[in-house]
Parts: sequence; C-alpha cells; structure tokens
Amino acid sequence: MQEIITTYEPDNSLKKGYVSIFSQIVLELKQNRWLTYQLFKRDFLSSYKQSFLGVLWGIILPLFTIAIFIGLNRSGILNIGDIGAPYSIYALLGMAFWQFFSTGLVACSNSLVNAGPMILKINFSKKSLVIAAAGKAIIPFIIQIMMVCILFVGYGRTPSILGLLVPVLIIPLILFTIGLGFFTSLFNGVMRDIGNIISILLTFLMLFTPVLYARPKMGILATLTKYNPLYYLVSTPRDLVLKGLIPEWKGFLIVCFISVFLFIGCLFVFHLTETRVAERI
Repeated sequence: MQEIITTYEPDNSLKKGYVSIFSQIVLELKQNRWLTYQLFKRDFLSSYKQSFLGVLWGIILPLFTIAIFIGLNRSGILNIGDIGAPYSIYALLGMAFWQFFSTGLVACSNSLVNAGPMILKINFSKKSLVIAAAGKAIIPFIIQIMMVCILFVGYGRTPSILGLLVPVLIIPLILFTIGLGFFTSLFNGVMRDIGNIISILLTFLMLFTPVLYARPKMGILATLTKYNPLYYLVSTPRDLVLKGLIPEWKGFLIVCFISVFLFIGCLFVFHLTETRVAERI
C-alpha cells in the first residue's frame, strides 16, 4: 500500500503565484473593513482620552515649530527664501502634510508592538493594525487645514480653486506612508529600537526637506531636495493651494509611481511574513 504524504503550506505561500496572493490580499482587506474601523476608533479614543489638551496638540506642536523657524529667520540664522505667500499660511500648510506623514509613519511602526497581547491571543489580519494606525494622522491633519482656512480669512487672501483637488493629491502621500509603515512595523517587531530611531530620523529629515522654507536653488541641500520624494509630496499640494499650479509636476508624477510601487511591494512582503509576526512580538 502506497503511503500518502500530505504537505501543508501557509495560506499566503508565494508558490500560489502573485495573482492569487494579490486576490487574497484584496479579499482580506475587504473582509476586515469593520475590524480596521474598530481598531482606528479604539486607537483614536485611547490617544486623547486621558489627554488634557486632546486634539489641540495637533495645533500646538506645529505652531511651536513654526514660531521657532520665524525666530531663526528674523535673527538671520535661517533664510526662508522667496515663498510668495504669508509665512504662517505657507508653513502651516507644509506642516499639515508633513505631520500627516510623520504621525502616520510613527503610528504604523508601533502598531504591531502595541498590539502584542492581542496578536498572541487572536488570529486576525495584522494589516488592519497598520492601516488603522495610519488613521491617527487624519484628525490632526483636518484641524491644521481648518487653521489654514482661518489664516486665509485673517490675511484677506483667497486660495486657488484648484486647492479642492488636494484630497486627490494626498493619495500618493497616504500610500507612501502606509507602504513604508508596513515595512517599518515588521522591523520594529524584531528590533524594538526601530521605533525610537524613526522618530529621531523624522526630526532630522524635516530639517532637510523644504517644509518650512523655500526649496534652495543651489548647494548640497538643493541636490538632496531634488531626489527627496517627500519634498514633492509636501510641496505639490501646497503649491496647488497657494498658486493654483504644479511647478514640478514631472517630479511629482515620478513620486506617485514610486508611492504606488512602494505600497504594493511592502504590502506583499507584509502579507507573506505576517503569519510569523506573533513569534517575534
């Protein structure tokens, strides 16, 4: 009698083919919409439940940073450059898009570690944790955009009507943030120092990205800015609001493709490895 050998493989095994895995990922995301929303609501409430200032931190921190840059500019230490708009509007717009990225990335990076006990006890899609964590950046972003609208009224200026396209233009920023978040969350699960390192790196990265000053026209910083995808993700929606045009649309288009490929690639890697996450958390 011939012996029958049964081989078990993970549901997300790469041997099933890329098309099959992609279909599985889409189905999984669709089935876990309710879970993702509940995780987002839980994270949001826990973030502000025991905070005296609550969502006001979304205003205080950007305004404090902007005040520092204004002081540096007036003291002659920093040259903001020709921005073509009131600095408060220019800076707060830049900070809104930047903090959407930085807050979302930090939250995504810590999502698996923070949910360690739940991962060990419950079998569910870990993608929901990362996507829900990225949602922490939404409320501060909305508050800062409302502040920008108030500043426009205060300065008696009118934003470009094309600024209504901002929700479309931030889609690449969302994909870039979540895609990178999938990647960093895995590394943070293996090496807990990654979360702290990311927070420090983001602080320095903001200084090298023209968020609170105009893009340098010459020098090393100008060269670095040219190859910095975050510059295009921040400056393009801001230029559309302030000027009604996209001066560097080619660079933005390239970064859009990079964001899509980064999101899909990191999503695939996360899907293939999430079954082993519980072993490391």
